[in-house]
Amino acid sequence: MGVKLAKTAGFCMGVRRAVDLVLDIAQRKGKEDIYTYGPLIHNPQTVELLRTRGIIPVSDIDDIDASEKSSTIIIRAHGISPEERNKIGEKGIKIVDATCPKVAHVQAIIKKHASSNYAVLIIGDREHPEVNGLLGYAYGKGFVIGSAEEVDNLPLLDKVCVVAQTTKSTDEFIDIVEKIKTRFPDSVIFDTICDSTEKRQSEVKALAAEMDAVFIVGGRNSANTKRLVRISQLECKPTFHIETADELNDIPSSQYEKIGISAGASTPNWIINRVFDAVTSHQDEKQKQVKRLFNFWVFAVKTEIYSAIGAGCLSFSSMLLQRLPVNILNILTTSLYVYAMHTLNRLINRKTSTIIGSFREESYLKHEKAYVSAAIVSLVLALTISFIAGLNAFILLFLISIFGVLYNTKILPGNLRFKSLKDLPGSKNIFMAMAWAAVVAVLPQLEISLSVTAGMLVAFLFTFGIVFVRSAISDILDIQSDRLIGRETIPVLIGKKTTQILLQGILVLLVILLSVSNTLGWTPSLSFTLLVCIFFMWIYFRLYVRRASFSGVVQEGILETSYIIAGISSLVWLCLARYLG
Repeated sequence: MGVKLAKTAGFCMGVRRAVDLVLDIAQRKGKEDIYTYGPLIHNPQTVELLRTRGIIPVSDIDDIDASEKSSTIIIRAHGISPEERNKIGEKGIKIVDATCPKVAHVQAIIKKHASSNYAVLIIGDREHPEVNGLLGYAYGKGFVIGSAEEVDNLPLLDKVCVVAQTTKSTDEFIDIVEKIKTRFPDSVIFDTICDSTEKRQSEVKALAAEMDAVFIVGGRNSANTKRLVRISQLECKPTFHIETADELNDIPSSQYEKIGISAGASTPNWIINRVFDAVTSHQDEKQKQVKRLFNFWVFAVKTEIYSAIGAGCLSFSSMLLQRLPVNILNILTTSLYVYAMHTLNRLINRKTSTIIGSFREESYLKHEKAYVSAAIVSLVLALTISFIAGLNAFILLFLISIFGVLYNTKILPGNLRFKSLKDLPGSKNIFMAMAWAAVVAVLPQLEISLSVTAGMLVAFLFTFGIVFVRSAISDILDIQSDRLIGRETIPVLIGKKTTQILLQGILVLLVILLSVSNTLGWTPSLSFTLLVCIFFMWIYFRLYVRRASFSGVVQEGILETSYIIAGISSLVWLCLARYLG
């Protein structure tokens, strides 16, 4: 029993390049209009998201007002014909070419051989925009071949050059080429099918052979997605072509023991993840008698309870790290406060962030009033308990709460690009880590005195570091959807690779900090025990790219387990210290 996600599912290189190029332009554009010649990719959900960013698809160049000289038009990954390019140039519109390099390579082959008087046979789908663009480079000497039977209808040809639509089925290409070689033995054959397409098709074929049913995710107007569906169906397995996770409600997926999931080259990760999470959830329901503990864990992650427990664990570790007496009220305050802030922030920002592709989306929309009530009650309880603990702790928690409100409020001058603190690039990761560190590390010390101790600084930096790293890794996984909605997280700002280097550097600094702090007498030997937490994050950091193994909720749960490990390792250390002491 299980769900398996194809490693090749999601954006191919050409689509990813086109989307990144358009989003980069949208990020720095002024008042100019941005158009795409046809939908940028064959995925209606992504096209609608791009529309909200001011990126408008047009089906005809004449749909653009000739007076709009400041307009920019994006040539999508499929490419266009020279005639269409000239027409755009005559209107004086700025062109940004996002043609896939592999499509451009096919265009160059056709152009070269057509100029040498070759007849060009394009194996592909007549109505596909890529094929229409390729035909333009044949200058009237091109023929589109959709099946082996159509080869017999070709006229007598002297010199023949054969290419393929980059997303054509490999098996179909081979069959048609064999027929062409029989009729035109001297044909020059170029296998121009994208290697990404070949890998995707091969994986779907293997997936269908292994699984009881296959779900192919992608736009119904996507040729390469429909081709994946056909490949799976040829393996005589139940195959379902869906665009979104909502369509799963009409499919009896729970009747299948093993389910494979793949997606077209223009399907974004956030849609794939939603489908993966939904199918996994259905499977879990079927096995809930044997996976009750796992289901409870998933429920805790989805509802922020697990995050709140993790915050309590960090509070426990912090008090021990500072040689302070363990106060259960501090642990409870921290857990309640983190739960309240996380839940309220997700609800406040759901229209622009967490709503897209989030495994929490359905639950938050369905039970919004319950979540709001629980968050408010938790916040009131946290403030009340902190007041009982001491005025200093209450003031700190109250000030952090006020800052949380201001963070989401439009307080910056209207002439600035950023209207609120949350709009500042990369602010979420930094402010969230600072809030956690303040509640976890500073709050317990304030009950004793207002002095700043070395132990408190170590606990503050330790908490800040692991919360920041956990948040940034999550943003790396969500970088595609964050870019689509215009959310400027740290990975979006400085890039995935640079963020990875930054996080590795932070983890190394945390190892040094914990190792040195005990040597200098700032902290007890617990600091060495907490290295287990750092190494856990390091291991996950090295392995997180293997997305196919886990759903989104499991990914986040594993990340937050680092907090739980800190608490467990601290408890073990305390027990051993008391036993040995």
